[in-house]
Amino acid sequence: MAKKIPVTVITGFLGSGKTTLIRHLLTHNQGRRIAVIVNEFGELGIDGELLRSCQVCPDDKVESPNNIVELTNGCLCCTVQEEFLPTMQALIARRDDIDCILIETSGLALPKPLITAFRWPEIRTAATVDAVITVVDCDAVAHGRFASDPAAVDALRQEDENLEHETPLQELFEDQLACADLVILNKADLVTAEQYQQTIDLVKQELPRAVKIVTSDRGIVDVETILGLNAAVEDHLEQRLSHHDTEEEHDHDDEIDSTHLVLDYEFNPEQLRQKLELLVKEQEIYRIKGFVAVPNKPMRLVIQGVGNRFEQFYDRLWRTDERRQTKLVFIGHSIDPVAISTALAVDGASGARELDRV
Repeated sequence: MAKKIPVTVITGFLGSGKTTLIRHLLTHNQGRRIAVIVNEFGELGIDGELLRSCQVCPDDKVESPNNIVELTNGCLCCTVQEEFLPTMQALIARRDDIDCILIETSGLALPKPLITAFRWPEIRTAATVDAVITVVDCDAVAHGRFASDPAAVDALRQEDENLEHETPLQELFEDQLACADLVILNKADLVTAEQYQQTIDLVKQELPRAVKIVTSDRGIVDVETILGLNAAVEDHLEQRLSHHDTEEEHDHDDEIDSTHLVLDYEFNPEQLRQKLELLVKEQEIYRIKGFVAVPNKPMRLVIQGVGNRFEQFYDRLWRTDERRQTKLVFIGHSIDPVAISTALAVDGASGARELDRV
């Protein structure tokens, strides 16, 4: 029997740093051929594109073993059969070309339903859950929010029409820890020493067994610490108790929406940020993410906002075969896409320059 493909499940709330961690793993893969499954929301796969920009994973060859597969049609734990199973079967068919698989779950995903799928006959003989990695936002936990922006998490919850559970953040946090084989404390630089210790104490309190806890700065963790744990999680699910083990389905609202813009504009980063901050004040926008074309800069700018907290960095050079466009995704409550488009229109946007059309 061929060796099973090890699968690492990376869970944690929106903004905790899961994508940053995966980028680090891909750029420090030590020769491993890695496939990545990203459970993303919204019409533009920003997180998937961000991962592809690591330049380890070519996106121009279908047969490449280092593919990014985006599942955009709902929370992965609630669409396991419809979304996850066919994706895994396709990867299993290429098992000779893959050394391991990383799964980045959405910030709403319950780990156990996903891991249970690895007991299905179609998967069990070919893949195993090597470990569940839970990424914790130290700053959010230290301030009792668990997620960096609870409203943004709720926005994603209500946006997903396939979501079958409505879980308080603390319970979801506890479920993510209950399934963990390794806990990564991220954003520790944003808290005091006392808050950091309080966060560790809270995490240990929720862990049902001895689990290693490591601290990360911007997702930088030794690859050998994360991969190759050989936990075979699917064989020990009964030891990982969940709030949802016997829970029935729940209804949820459907008032949260998202919109995206693809603009042939270049923006001055600081002036664009000011406009986005103003939009967040004027509308209930919980999450902004995307790529920005900057005048006289050969590199693409990544901008990410959770609530009124923004970060930005240049991730790679613009390719000669791609258009220098600004692409932004907005997630929130009753978003007004016309007002957003107007605020960022070139005629009314200082710091913006319309690109020559081709």
